[in-house]
Amino acid sequence: MKILIYTTIIILFLTSCSKSDDNGPNEPINELEGPIGKPVSGFGSDGTNTITITTFESPTYPGKNVEIFHPQGLTTAKPTIFFSHPYGGEESINYSGLLEFIAKKGYVVVFAPYPTSGVSIDDRYNTLWQSFKSAATNFPNLIDTQKVGFMGHSFGGGASFSLAYRAFVDENWGVDGRFIYTTAQWYSYQLTNAQLQSFPANTKLIVQIFDDDTTNDHRMAIDIFKNINIPNSEKDFISIKESFLANYTYTAGHDLPNTEVAFDAYDYYGIYRLLDALIDYSFNNNVIAKEIALGNGTLEQITMPSFNGQSLEPLEVTDNPVPMYPQDRYLFKCSAIANPRNGYCD
Repeated sequence: MKILIYTTIIILFLTSCSKSDDNGPNEPINELEGPIGKPVSGFGSDGTNTITITTFESPTYPGKNVEIFHPQGLTTAKPTIFFSHPYGGEESINYSGLLEFIAKKGYVVVFAPYPTSGVSIDDRYNTLWQSFKSAATNFPNLIDTQKVGFMGHSFGGGASFSLAYRAFVDENWGVDGRFIYTTAQWYSYQLTNAQLQSFPANTKLIVQIFDDDTTNDHRMAIDIFKNINIPNSEKDFISIKESFLANYTYTAGHDLPNTEVAFDAYDYYGIYRLLDALIDYSFNNNVIAKEIALGNGTLEQITMPSFNGQSLEPLEVTDNPVPMYPQDRYLFKCSAIANPRNGYCD
């Protein structure tokens, strides 16, 4: 279990914990924990590109590097995803599975560290933005700002909306394709209702929560999902629930996606598969991909793999999410004074 100290807001912030149980007689298959291996084809399967990491010094975080994961030998810029990590997760190894998955598929992904302590939330947002802007400005041979996605987890999930707004509206990034994909998001700062109502018409959105998450109140995710101006046809609210299969527990906790502690089928089927399809739909207008990413509950979207005739719990998808648990369940409650949008918790 990893426990992080958050001196600015609260003393204790749990960002991740192990999601694996004792495998018993079952050994990992295809490099994954648990009985279910990686997809071998289709959305969510690994790409074939060799990965290169290009780094440069962070413009606002001395001693740290911004990392650009991309296919080796690029001759033209590629669509790019800007990833915002959770509080305390400033080493890319924490998300290496996700970052490498994107690059193997032929896209570019930018990872920008921000300080864990000693700075304000606005400072962290600025570090993320300046890092992303510098990457796009200094590496036009790698980064195609005409097709852009923002993805974030926890603190980074909450920040992704403000960052995406800057990029989409102020910088006009993503004119040929835009999306936002957030998981287990924390509070969203620097984001007004007027901005939420002003996202460009071609923006796609997945907001994802995890049923076992007791860190971040799901109401924060529900608030943004309901108040953003993206039509229901272009956004989905998706939940993953715990499954128990062949003496292995697939937990849907705050740590998804996570590759430092455990790495299993929930990463690939519950997240990478949806992301893969969302990228294809957003950037290439692939209607088959839309059925997976934004299918509004189609069988293709919600069905998870099985082992020996027993299936993982299906994904839950809705356009009208409601809170399932009381706020007292969570470490970070929607109604807390630290949440600048605490008036939207109902």
